[in-house]
Amino acid sequence: MRQKIRRIISAVIFFATAVFTICAKLTVASGATASCPGYKAYHVVETSNGLQASLVLNGAPCNVFGQDISELMIDVSFDTDSRLHVHISDTAKAQYQIPPSVISLRKGQPGNRDNKNMEFIHTHNETTGFGFKVVRDNEVIFDTIGHVLVFEDQYLELTSSVPNDANIYGLGETPGWFRRNPYNTTITLWNRDTPALFEENGYGSHAVYMELRNSKFHGCYLHNSHGMDVVLSDGSLQYRVIGGTLDLYFFAGPTALDVVDQYTQLIGRPNRIPYWALGFHNCRFGYKSVYEVNQVIANYSAAHIPLEAAWTDIEYMEKYRDFTFDPQNFPLEEMQKQLEFLHKRGQKMVLIIDPAIHVNNEYGPYIRGQEQDVFVRNADGSEFIGQVWPGYTAFPDWFASNVSRWWSGELRRYFDQLPIDGMWIDMNEAASFCTGSCGSGKPVGTVPPLPWEKSPEPHRPLSNNTFLVPPYAIHSRYIELSKMTLETTAVHANGIIDYHVHNLYGYMESKLTYEFLRNYRPNIRPFVLSRSTFAGSGAFISHWTGDNAATWQDMHLSIASMFEFGIFGIPMVGSDICGFYQNATEELCARWIELGAFYPFSRSHNSLFAYPQEPYRWESVAEAARRALGIRYTLLPYIYSCYQDAVERGWPVVRPLVFEYPHAKVADNDRQLLVGDSILVSPVLSTGARTVKAFFPAGLWYSWHDSHSVIEATNDVVTLDAPLEHINVHIRGGRIVPAQHPEMTTEQVRQNDYELLVATDSNGAAIGQLYIDDGQTLDTLHRWVDFTFHKRTLWIRQRSGQFAINHPLSKLVLLGVSGVYKALVNGEYVQCTISSIGNHTEIAGLNISLEKDSKLTLEAIH
Repeated sequence: MRQKIRRIISAVIFFATAVFTICAKLTVASGATASCPGYKAYHVVETSNGLQASLVLNGAPCNVFGQDISELMIDVSFDTDSRLHVHISDTAKAQYQIPPSVISLRKGQPGNRDNKNMEFIHTHNETTGFGFKVVRDNEVIFDTIGHVLVFEDQYLELTSSVPNDANIYGLGETPGWFRRNPYNTTITLWNRDTPALFEENGYGSHAVYMELRNSKFHGCYLHNSHGMDVVLSDGSLQYRVIGGTLDLYFFAGPTALDVVDQYTQLIGRPNRIPYWALGFHNCRFGYKSVYEVNQVIANYSAAHIPLEAAWTDIEYMEKYRDFTFDPQNFPLEEMQKQLEFLHKRGQKMVLIIDPAIHVNNEYGPYIRGQEQDVFVRNADGSEFIGQVWPGYTAFPDWFASNVSRWWSGELRRYFDQLPIDGMWIDMNEAASFCTGSCGSGKPVGTVPPLPWEKSPEPHRPLSNNTFLVPPYAIHSRYIELSKMTLETTAVHANGIIDYHVHNLYGYMESKLTYEFLRNYRPNIRPFVLSRSTFAGSGAFISHWTGDNAATWQDMHLSIASMFEFGIFGIPMVGSDICGFYQNATEELCARWIELGAFYPFSRSHNSLFAYPQEPYRWESVAEAARRALGIRYTLLPYIYSCYQDAVERGWPVVRPLVFEYPHAKVADNDRQLLVGDSILVSPVLSTGARTVKAFFPAGLWYSWHDSHSVIEATNDVVTLDAPLEHINVHIRGGRIVPAQHPEMTTEQVRQNDYELLVATDSNGAAIGQLYIDDGQTLDTLHRWVDFTFHKRTLWIRQRSGQFAINHPLSKLVLLGVSGVYKALVNGEYVQCTISSIGNHTEIAGLNISLEKDSKLTLEAIH
């Protein structure tokens, strides 16, 4: 058995790192297209809201990576005062564009040319042809002038000049450092099933970036579902896209939060998560039975480590088939008992589903899918059959007219048996273990060996079909884009081949899954975790960053990934704590649980090919978990309020320092993170370290663990002690943070009174807010409450809403305030307990309603 596991591990590593010869992919497109003629603008018509013009080739076609399209049109409109839309498309409308039925962009209220934050300027260059600039406040933020525009049927190239040392963020999903290297960096967008490999394209596609210039941010989004490279090099940003149109949206900012607000206003705001999703989750690929999972649940309780939801991976299924339960190891009746047990304790259950359906004439989901004609097909009309965990599999075609009815029907049968609390949809890039329709012609019901259980098959000869091997090869790992996914020539029900819509597969599954849950449990907030994402996915799902490794680098990279998905409009994001692949060391796992406690989505998860790593396995990790998760659960009211800012304005829950401090020298700081704008987390990210160097922006910063320890920063790097079981957390001076006493579940936390942590700035002032609703329904009442502290007076003011807050404000922790001996609420002295030592004052025993405006005045010895 051990030798078999070694073989499997070796094969997995080979599978993850094997690279086919890709010399053909190294063509430098900018050199190849340098002689292209560009375009010339004709019939330019200015409108009250922008302009329209025709573009025609400015010379002989170059046909470098396809056939030049001779006639284009450009449509420029100010969608809002802070959003500019520039769309360059073919006049014949033959190029594929994402239809509104798939992604409906929110157009907003049109802006006026004379009352806008951006300006569009176009010109003609004798050498390169048509070019344009986007200007904000007299500063050029996008500039194609002097760069040739290439528009071919299978290749688009658009280049903008940027500063040589540009601060560019976003573009992915490509694991890497948060600030993209502006020198010779290629970011590839082509969704694929892969370990989260450094600077390689991964599970999702988000062609949006933001840039910091002169302490101001702006952003740009390309609405296109095709594969692409975005190349940063030599003072330029260049799009190289293998199809579609150039459908660009520019966002004026000027703050980072403004850009995310403007972007999510276009693609859709983040979905409203249930409150329980903010608890701590546990999973492992490799639990052998429902009884082992029961023991894991019990072990968390015995170790006094919070556990909100127990997750189970594909091993609960019968022969890895969706919507089934292994009758021996995960019998349905025992799963039902586990769900009942969890619910009695205020805990939840989440299970995994993959999109691929086993090809088997005795398997109900496949039979019904065939009857309703919902599977992707080959070019000859036969069923496309790949290979995933259960064997040869068919793939739902999310464009099929009956697919919503079929998918909802299968999920309904499943949920009627076991009404789990949330869904985890995986392998939806879509993933296949073979290349092409490898199951075609095989006997129905055949279960072939998994790829790593046999010798690697020789790569099939490369095709002359340009939709299988495009003339321009984007820098995906494999030169053939169909490898380990659907064939790019596979046909969807709308007649479109997968080449054009490949990156939409996971998005469309997410949307239908979310819609099912909305209908199955009317008014209950769905929770769906998806691996594959696209622009707008955040309206339906949360995300984890996939199959990372138990390494210090991957732990560090998880911070940058969170920052990126904050830009992408998916704020509920996290990475597998302690790593999915490889064996985590005790030290690494302790440090990772400390950091992971501050992921918006916080879950421990790893592979059956590695040793178990639940935090109770080591006492030091268990203690680190108790401490860090204790902070998280204390902060739940604050974190939930931050998430509501995401729902209403798109703002990321976890942010880089540069988003709040664009003037400071933190453009490339992805070693620390802000939760909201008030909590600074400085994790240890290297082995053996017992201190950490942390940057503190100018102002006062109070240690969470010792409020008497105050850093009066002037944009300083400070060395902090960091024992193994300790993570440094600081509260920003000038902020008020709502809190509740921590418990083992979020449900228990919500039953406690409220506390306020008032961290004053150098003027003795602070501000904060609290959002509260029922945490589970969509039509719930809500309440926003604002807090202001100044001159030893706390004002509580109602902003909006009528939600009944059944628990009062009973405690204040005042940082930077001393000498307090008496408290008055609305002018009346109140009985309370006051402890004031140094610059730290605690007032307990209060009973202040948060449902009405109040004024708390403190009397102090001067």
